[in-house]
This record gives sequence, structure tokens and C-alpha cells, in this order.
Amino acid sequence: MVNKRKHLNTLLAVIILLAIPAYCFPQATKPNIIYILTDDMGYSDISCFGGQFVPTPNIDRIAKNGRKFTQYYSAAPICSPSRAGLLTGMYPGRWNFSTYLDNKKHNRNAQQADFLDPSAPSIARFYKKAGYATGHFGKWHMGGGRDVKNAPGFEQYGYDEHASTYESPDPDPLITATNWIWSDKDSIKRWDRTKYFVDKTLDFLSRHKGQPCFINLWPDEVHTPWVPGKDSMNREGERAFKLVLKEYDKQIGRLLDGLKKLGIEKNTIIIFTSDNGPLPTFQGTRAIGMRGSKLSLYEGGIRMPFIISWPGHIPTGTVDSSSAISAIDMLPSLTRLSNISLPKDYPGDGIDRSAVLLGKPAMRNKEIFWEYGRNDIAFAYPRNNNRSPNLAVLSGDWKLLMNSDSTDIQLYNIKKDRSETNNVKDSEAAVVAQLKDKLLQWWNALPKLTQPGS
Repeated sequence: MVNKRKHLNTLLAVIILLAIPAYCFPQATKPNIIYILTDDMGYSDISCFGGQFVPTPNIDRIAKNGRKFTQYYSAAPICSPSRAGLLTGMYPGRWNFSTYLDNKKHNRNAQQADFLDPSAPSIARFYKKAGYATGHFGKWHMGGGRDVKNAPGFEQYGYDEHASTYESPDPDPLITATNWIWSDKDSIKRWDRTKYFVDKTLDFLSRHKGQPCFINLWPDEVHTPWVPGKDSMNREGERAFKLVLKEYDKQIGRLLDGLKKLGIEKNTIIIFTSDNGPLPTFQGTRAIGMRGSKLSLYEGGIRMPFIISWPGHIPTGTVDSSSAISAIDMLPSLTRLSNISLPKDYPGDGIDRSAVLLGKPAMRNKEIFWEYGRNDIAFAYPRNNNRSPNLAVLSGDWKLLMNSDSTDIQLYNIKKDRSETNNVKDSEAAVVAQLKDKLLQWWNALPKLTQPGS
């Protein structure tokens, strides 16, 4: 009888434990996620990607403790759609994002929405539902600012806490004293913003010890204007850029040191990348000679530095030069690494590349598509031969660019011709025909909002 009672008590205890949501327990096995999204960083701005501007020893620490990927692509060559692609794991055009968000008139002319639909999938929402504490610290630019007053709040996308810039639904008053992106009147000065966002990140982590955290750390460096300090009047040019980059690297070092001090560095996945290419490029030196820049679908506008570290899981000091990864792959990949199941009806465009991130190179078995430049009214373009056609597709080593009216077809073998100087469309007619058909099918399936002037 005693043994039977002990058995029943044990069974009852197991049932109770199973009935309690997993997130009620400290989950040391669930990694923290810190996604560092730099603003307008060139492929080779940093030392570990060949940069020659200033040493970036702290960013290089992430690479030393993790893995570099040399063929990572943003979802767009400009901030708002690239961020929407990352957040949703979907092509930004599916949510009517085509260029940076501005005032309502500009957005109509660009055939885009005023803000990201809150019904869109959100990586933060998936993490929050899995028991994570979620924070966004830095630039948003997916709704809010200028004359857009009805943008959804951060909580509607799954964030518990936030501190953001002017281009958001709830600008932090310490960095938005005036109704603009930055001002000399701001309490937190332009040159101290990254420090402020790092402080917010570390404070958030310290207050949620024992609970896994998902954090966007999205500074607005190294975007212009470059304001190195209160005594600096030079906000343009290479000298100002170098000083800002040096300070940015210093703050990344403070983040890494802070994680170690909190004792969570070994259970934290750190991703370091950029939203889109640089502008100005300093004669192409910020993209290691690749053609294009911000506002362009050539490699210099969409191929970004990418580093990921996770001690004990991702091989240290290694490089993957063969696996193409897209920003839209990050949602399914990171949730898989965190053992989070996505809803069966999640309509993502990305694919799970978690095994690749863990150190197993593999070809991407699905094309990557881009668009930028629907008209000459609401879209800016780089000068000279850096302006690309408005559509592009990558399939294996082949990259096809063309306009949506099928003009200006260009085909490059990216493995052999990363600088995109040798258009081989005439000698590879079969490849052109196949990729052109896929690209037009993708383009025609995207929703199209109001046409300019209508």
C-alpha cells in the first residue's frame, strides 16, 4: 500500500510539472539572442572583412569566437524593407515595403505602406510566445515619424521593452528632443547613442537573468551624418567616418565585456551584420571593390558582413565562403537553434539554415529575390554604373538582374565575378531564360499599391 501511494504521488508530481508552461522555469539551455544590425555598414568596413580604415578589434572578437559568412545578403539595399524582411522572414514586397519609409506622400509615390502591418509575422512575437523576454534598442524605421501618426506600437510586434529613434512609433525623448532624426539639443548626444543602446541592452539582460532574452540591438551608426564628438565640426568625409567607426567598435567591446560580467556570454548567440550597403563608398573601398552601394542591387548594396558566435556550438575562428544566406533565412534558422516551433501556417519565404550557421556548409536550394526602384519619383539611385536594374535573383552561382519590363538583362557568375563586370547573358541563354521566368513570376506575385499620381 505504501509503495502504491508513493507511485501515485510520483505520478501526480510528473503530471503537475508537465502542466506548468516551460517558460516558468529558468531555461539555461535556451540561448539568449542579440541581433546587432548596423546601419549602412559596408562589406569591408571592419578589419576581419578586409577593412583598412581603422582597426575593429572588438567586432573581430565576435569573429574570433565564432564564424564569418562571406555570402550573406540583406533583404533589400535600403533600410526599411531590409528590416521588414529580417523581422518577418518574408520578402518585404509582400508587405508593401519597397524603399525607406518617409511621409505619406512619399510612401504613396513609392507604392508602399506607411508602416508594417502588425498582422505580419514577427520573430520577436515568436520568441515572446516561447517565454523569452524581448527588447528592441535602436533604429526601427518600419513605421512612425514625419506625418505618420498611427503606426502600431512595439508591443504589437512582440516587444516587451524598447528605446528607439525618431523613425519609430514611440521615439525615446532623450534622443529626440526635436521632431527630427537627431539634434544638438538631444540629451543623449549623437556620438553617445550606441553607448546608450548598449547600456539599455545590458540593463535589460541583467533584469531578466534566469529568463532567455531576444534583443534587437540596432544602432544608427555608421549611417551619416557622422558626428564623432562635440568638438567635431566635420560630419562628412573619411576622417569623420573613421572616428565614428572606432567609437562604434569600442561600444561593441563594452557589450561583450558586459555579457561576460553577467556570466551569460557562453549561452548567448550574437549576430553582427548590416541592413544594407554603404553610402558614400569612398570609391568602392567600403565594399572591397564590389560594384554597387546602398540603393543598388549589385553586390555592394546587398552583400553584407555577417558574423555569428555561440560558444560551444559554433566553431570558433572559422569562415564559410560557399553558403549563401539571406536575411529572410534568419527567422526560421534562429528559432530552430532556440528550439522554437513555428506555426504550421507561417508563410515564410526564408529557409532553415541553422545547420549552416552551426558550421556545415551547404548550397542554398532556393533562389533569393530582390527589388528596388519602382520609379524615378520616390526612389534615389547611386551614380554612374552603380545604378542597377530594379529586379535581381540569385540561384547558385548565377545572378540575374533586369528591369521589370524585361529590359537591361545582366547575368553574372558571382563565384567567378564578384565585381559584376562580365555580363555573360549572350553566352548563357538557357540560364537567362530560366532565371528571367522565375524572376518575373516572383515580381508579378507581389502586391502593388497605389501608382504614383493616382
